[in-house]
Formats: sequence, structure tokens, C-alpha cells
Amino acid sequence: MSSDSLPPLPQNRIVLGCGQVAVDFLATVASFPNPDDKIRSTSLKVQGGGNAGNASTCAARLGLNPRLISKVSNDSHGQGILEELEADGVDTSFFIVSEEGNSSFTYVIVDSQTNTRTCIHTPGYPPLIPEELSQSSLLSALDGVNMVYFDGRHHETALVVAKEAARKNIPILVEAEREREGLDDLLDFATYAICSAKFPQAWTEAPSVPSALISMLLRLPKLKFVVVTLGEEGCIMLERSVNGGSDAEEMDVHCLLESLKLIKDDSKTIPTCISSVETKLSANGIGTITGRLFVGTAEKIPPSELVDTTGAGDAFIGAVLYAVCAGMPPEKMLPFAAQVAATGCRALGARTVLPLRTDPRLASFL
Repeated sequence: MSSDSLPPLPQNRIVLGCGQVAVDFLATVASFPNPDDKIRSTSLKVQGGGNAGNASTCAARLGLNPRLISKVSNDSHGQGILEELEADGVDTSFFIVSEEGNSSFTYVIVDSQTNTRTCIHTPGYPPLIPEELSQSSLLSALDGVNMVYFDGRHHETALVVAKEAARKNIPILVEAEREREGLDDLLDFATYAICSAKFPQAWTEAPSVPSALISMLLRLPKLKFVVVTLGEEGCIMLERSVNGGSDAEEMDVHCLLESLKLIKDDSKTIPTCISSVETKLSANGIGTITGRLFVGTAEKIPPSELVDTTGAGDAFIGAVLYAVCAGMPPEKMLPFAAQVAATGCRALGARTVLPLRTDPRLASFL
């Protein structure tokens, strides 16, 4: 697809990420080994990884100008991480490079039988600390930024960045993959949150995902929307109403979710989105939020094309960064992000086939 036929790039496309970068050692196996087994890999790949590294790479390929705050060591892994990010157009000038220690790396076992991936992660050492990011570097990193994204790692430094971003009224997207030290403090600053399937219930102790999303919006007054990604089941999003919508009808959030799922067209293979009208959404024992509920579907990837789901969530976040910068409404954003994530699942590694903005598979979503 020629770039002439595409809509113009977002006016302000500088985004700042803060989080983890790593090297991924990916090995595909016919089936997951038993204890004490010796097995052979069917394919092997070594490439850059880490949530923030992957999401920033995805955003860069879609046409944003991402900057990244992270830390590597001055070792072969660290040099490779930086070179790969720079080649994709990610600005690494705010990285801290340590003369000692090790850069983080992850062994990823991709099981062809179950289409799952198992990660064994070795964190970088020494860790990034706030004192390593000077005030002048921080202000330069945030200069002209449209949005800041945190993957929940390097929480002490992330909090310093979040406080300064909030002071400058820069929107903040927080990824909530699982409960981590310092994540609660970051979520207090979040404008947008994207959660893994298990996080909302684990964090709120609510009895179901929809009631947990209501609980999150009640606990985090700055939050405009929260998305929970559900893999091949797609995603659910709850968006808070701006004006309060006092005349909206009240409805139990579970009933509304079930009614949206009934309208969903399961015959479509491409990602779609169903949304409610503005509604007073209630969850028993939790409370009420006025807003809209969205159900997004995932692409139905033919089994012969599904290779590796590593980094699918990071790609989804990278696409959401683009969508928010481009002012896409949720009805357009969720299918777009799902399509970007699905495209990346068709080869080994999180970044191997992350799409460019000109990819014909994205044309109808842009």
C-alpha cells in the first residue's frame, strides 16, 4: 500500500516509554519438555525483547517517534539491544549504559503443540535507579511528548517520570501485566490502563472481569479507560463518560456484557468491535460508573499461520499508543490494535513481523 493513500500521520507523534528492554533467546520445540528431558529445538531466534522495547518498536514501525528510558550494560547484549532499537527508529539517547553488570535476557520456549510460550527471565544488573536520570535528561526526554507509557518495570525511576509528566499534563498509559512493586503508585497517575487477563480481578479482588473494570475506574479517578486483553478471546474496554451522563439508563455490567457478546458476529475472521451506548453501569457491592462498554474481537488466525504469541500484548500497546496519538475512537482503535498484535504472531519472536504502517493488512483499519 503506498503511503499516499494512507491518512496523514498524527500531528504530534513523539511518545516516551520507560521500562524493560532485553535480549530474547527463542527456541521452538515440538512439545514442552518433561523434567530431566533432553530435546532439540525446531527453530531458534535471538532478538531484542522486553515489554517497553517491543511496544516502542511497534509504535516506531507504525510511524510514531518513540523515545525510551531504560538501562543496559556495556556488554554484547546491551550493544545489540541499542543497535536493534535504533535501526527501528527508537530514540535511545536517554538510556543509561552501565560499565559493569549484565543486560537483561530471557529464554523463551515456544511450544508448537499448545501454542504457548514460557519465559525464563534474568533481570539486568545493576538496576536502574532514579539518581541515574538527571533532571535535565528527564526534562529533555519529556520535551514535546504527546504521551508517556510505562510497562511497570524500574518502578522508582518510572514514578519520577510519571510525576513530572503529570505536572506537565502529559497523558500516561500504564501497562498492568501483573502486580508488581510500585505499580499501584504508577496507576494513580494513569490516564489509560491496559491489563492482562488476570490483573483486574487480582488487583481489585472483584468477583468478575467486568465488575473489576468498574472497581478500577472507581479507585483511579484519573483513568479515562481501562482495557483487559484476553488473547484469542479479544478484549473488553470500559471508558468513563466525560460529562457524567446523568440521564443514562442504569444496567448491570454483566447483563450488558452478555448482550454485547450476543450481537458479536463470530463468522468474521478480522477483528471487530461492538459497543454500548452511554450507560450507568452497576456491579453489585462495588458501585456504579457512567460510561461505555466495548467488546473487541481478535483475528481468527489459521492454525497453520500461528507461530508465536511472544510480544502480542506489547504490539497491542504499541498500536494503542499510535491510535490515541491519531485520535482514533475506541471502535476503531481496538480492531486496529488487535490486527497489529495478530500480524506479529505469524513468525518466531516479538518483533520479526511487526507491521509497518504501509502493511496492506492494516489498510482497512487505518
